[in-house]
Amino acid sequence: MKSLGWLVLNVIQAIYTALWSAFWISLALIALIATLNPDVPLAMARRFWGPGLAWGALVKVQREPLPDVDWSKPHIFVMNHQSMMDIVVAFMTIPVNIRFVAKHVLKYVPFLGWYMAATGMIFVDRSNRERAVRSLEAAGKRIREGANILAYPEGTRSRDGRILPFKKGPFVVALKAGVPIIPVALEGCGRTLPADGFKVRPGVVRVKFGEPISTAGLTDDQRDDLMHRVRDALIDLQVSIGGPGGDKSAAIAAVGQEGVAEPEKREQVQRAG
Repeated sequence: MKSLGWLVLNVIQAIYTALWSAFWISLALIALIATLNPDVPLAMARRFWGPGLAWGALVKVQREPLPDVDWSKPHIFVMNHQSMMDIVVAFMTIPVNIRFVAKHVLKYVPFLGWYMAATGMIFVDRSNRERAVRSLEAAGKRIREGANILAYPEGTRSRDGRILPFKKGPFVVALKAGVPIIPVALEGCGRTLPADGFKVRPGVVRVKFGEPISTAGLTDDQRDDLMHRVRDALIDLQVSIGGPGGDKSAAIAAVGQEGVAEPEKREQVQRAG
């Protein structure tokens, strides 16, 4: 009987999510056409779309106090990835308009893909190196022009909440753009919306922002060191809000393998275990 109750509730929530998203995305696209300002639909997502979805999911979002940052300047936000709920939480908690680095397949999703393309999101085709490089170069250009970018460097959702090895793309962009990276840790999204289907459950999501990590003066040779610093900071932040953290020795993902550390790191971890 309890399972049937959850099923009925989730069906109602799925219908609500679809209708709410279609309404606000349509309204946002109309606002974009009327104002010719892509920041307007992004602000609408932060103020209306995200909070409305969290309300429908019976999810409470708690954000720790923000660091002392000049929010008028562009940044790259790096967030751990647990669930599709992460996107809602990002819009609700990041205090500036953001554009995502997202998989290119999302471009073809009705309503969502239209919205993302119209607002200047960065689509990356990881199966094609040449197109991926062009996308990352476009992201760097957009940041230098003043945009804030959000990336999920794990490249995939963590099934157990632990922070996975990082992919290099966002850090290539950060070095090219020369802007600070702000780590953003979240905990609880995986419980409120697990990765294995639309099984929404009430709960609390906690979010904590770290201090900006400067990229000024860094070279490509220092990229891996930068990845370690950012990931270590993100792990510490997540642990401080009740998360499981992650293995700091397995920081960099193997080429073409999301969630899997580079071979030499895997061997070190296995020997240590």
